Amino acid sequence: MTALDLHRELNTNSSAAADLAARIRESGVEYLYYQVVTLSGRVLAKVVPAKHLLRNLEKGVQFHRTCLSDLQSTSGGVLLGGGAQAAEFTAIPDIDSFRVLPWDRSIGSFFCRLYEPDHRPSVAGQPLATDARGNLIRAHDAFTKETGLRLKSGCEPEMSWIGESMEVQVRPGASPAYHLGNLELMRPIFKKVMEYSTAMGLDMIEGDYEDPGQLELNWMYDSCELTADRLITYRLICRQVAREHGVIASFMAKPSTGCMGNGCHHNVSLWRGDENVLAEAGRRELHLTEIGRHALGGMLQHAPGSMMVMASTVNSYKRFWDTGLFAPTRINWGMDNKTCTVRLSANGRLEYKLPDASVNPYLSHALLLAAMRDGLQKQTDPGASVDKDSYADVSEIGVLPLTLGDAVAAFRSDEVMRTALPQEMSDLYLELKADEWARACGAVTDWDRKMYLEYLP
Repeated sequence: MTALDLHRELNTNSSAAADLAARIRESGVEYLYYQVVTLSGRVLAKVVPAKHLLRNLEKGVQFHRTCLSDLQSTSGGVLLGGGAQAAEFTAIPDIDSFRVLPWDRSIGSFFCRLYEPDHRPSVAGQPLATDARGNLIRAHDAFTKETGLRLKSGCEPEMSWIGESMEVQVRPGASPAYHLGNLELMRPIFKKVMEYSTAMGLDMIEGDYEDPGQLELNWMYDSCELTADRLITYRLICRQVAREHGVIASFMAKPSTGCMGNGCHHNVSLWRGDENVLAEAGRRELHLTEIGRHALGGMLQHAPGSMMVMASTVNSYKRFWDTGLFAPTRINWGMDNKTCTVRLSANGRLEYKLPDASVNPYLSHALLLAAMRDGLQKQTDPGASVDKDSYADVSEIGVLPLTLGDAVAAFRSDEVMRTALPQEMSDLYLELKADEWARACGAVTDWDRKMYLEYLP
């Protein structure tokens, strides 16, 4: 049986299918979204009347495969991902991902895994190579089979709420962070986001106001593929709440100069059963086990090669140039040092600070798994922890790529990061990012006009 056959069998032969059908009837759901996540992290969907549930659990829905690269054409007019004549793929829903939309309970949704269609003899039923979500599930299972460990993670999804009603006054030289008055300004927003998030299965734990318009709401950590699903769901929720309140919810990494960027730090830990292997039981001072040090060593060694994924847009690198605003600039780690690339923020937890708000979490976690595995295999030494201010380091040693173009080159030269993804996915993502960088380099911006339009004579 092919992977597609096995997924179909799981969907149709399980009592879960009958239970789901009953739940849909009882909840009054009339329509279902079958959701697919692209390489850029956008969510695509087809809507189907709920009466066709059992048919779609087996047959799925079809999409043109270039949708996974956002139907993006290069500056030369070439449609990336296979061109107009490329075959469609089959998207099969994962039953356990079903949720009812709390803002319209007549609609439910699934996340799907993607497969080559039955009619392609040489590859029929194989997992689609460019399916980032399915790849993470498989990569995590392979990591566990090889190491006996599971990666758990929690994200810190900073993002910006933009609109006249969101504006705050900031004293010169001061920060609006943590101010209750600003949090109160956002009360209608955060209450609705938390309400919807809880209804969609996120265990919300805490949140705060940070920079002007910037809100961070967190949920409980879990297995990395579940965290990735929940981050995508959280973004959809924020977009819906923004529509309801007449404002913009933005996951742009650096929406304005002089303010903090929107990060999406990944807090990671490795587990063997119920044991967190990054920490020793009963030891209270900050420390990291040998397993933790080797995993960290891999994370640091492959930090440059991972940047094309962790900081995936041209705008992402503004966050690193505008230094002193808590984005890392050096490849290092520290014990509770907020200026480092990786911070040991608590025993058993490493805070990886490269990802920003626009990151595709399926890709970022796949690369983290590969980097950690490489560190564990090679017993990579992460070096000594840094206790000084990294921003004061003016050397060129251990500097991260600081443009998307440099990150593309670093990814190409890092075999471990490149092969963390199936070759077709790796190649397609490289094409997307290289084209994005080329377009940016050729674009005339407001900055260009202000600097040069009337500068001479």
